[in-house]
Amino acid sequence: MKRVFVCLGGILILFLSIPLLKLILGVGIETYIETLNDSQVIRSVFLTMKVSFYATLFVLLTGLPLAYIIARYDFFGKSLLESVIDIPTMVPHTAAGIALLMTFGNEKIENFLSKIGLGFVDSTTGIMAAMMFLSAPYLINSAKEGFRKVDVKLENVSKSLGAGNFETFLKIVIPNAKKDIINGMLMMWARGLGEFGAVVIIAYHPMIAPVLIYERFINFGLNYSAPVAAVMIVISIIIFSIVRWLNNRI
Repeated sequence: MKRVFVCLGGILILFLSIPLLKLILGVGIETYIETLNDSQVIRSVFLTMKVSFYATLFVLLTGLPLAYIIARYDFFGKSLLESVIDIPTMVPHTAAGIALLMTFGNEKIENFLSKIGLGFVDSTTGIMAAMMFLSAPYLINSAKEGFRKVDVKLENVSKSLGAGNFETFLKIVIPNAKKDIINGMLMMWARGLGEFGAVVIIAYHPMIAPVLIYERFINFGLNYSAPVAAVMIVISIIIFSIVRWLNNRI
């Protein structure tokens, strides 16, 4: 049975890895250097990573308390709440973009957001909203599972020694769930990097890397878009691997 499982698993690993290797190794060194010297590519890659990171930090701040409540308490409507959190993962991304645009892109809200420096359409705010909407479930669900692993007795001991609820949450719960929280952050950040469907509806400009890859593919073809895709994948894999390695060593 073990051999059968290894064989089946190997088929899936090959399916996942071969296209990436084909893309990464199919681009020559000179082309990599030329692409890295393209200021538009560097700007789009940096913008993608920066905005996805900001989206992850925002959901970390607002989503951890929500994940803790779901993990620790039973209440009416809990299943519905968990379903609402998971719904974005099932919604077509273009549909999510339309929904966000209808909500935050109408004239009154857009004018208000613009007045406070947070214009929604064709702005980093809109890009961040699209990334958050579609990737927040990864962080919330991972943190929720991490909180469930923390023994309630540890919290009770902390409180019996005089620590308050918030202090216990910061000093006992979060440290014991940190691996799951970091993994959730990493998955959310990585998912945000690849967001295209919702972003392209809300903000074609400023251009994030997935939109730039799409534009170059449509206008110039595969040979012109592949190097940008390869650079984005290589940078993402390097950062992803470093963070995952550090998290496993904690």
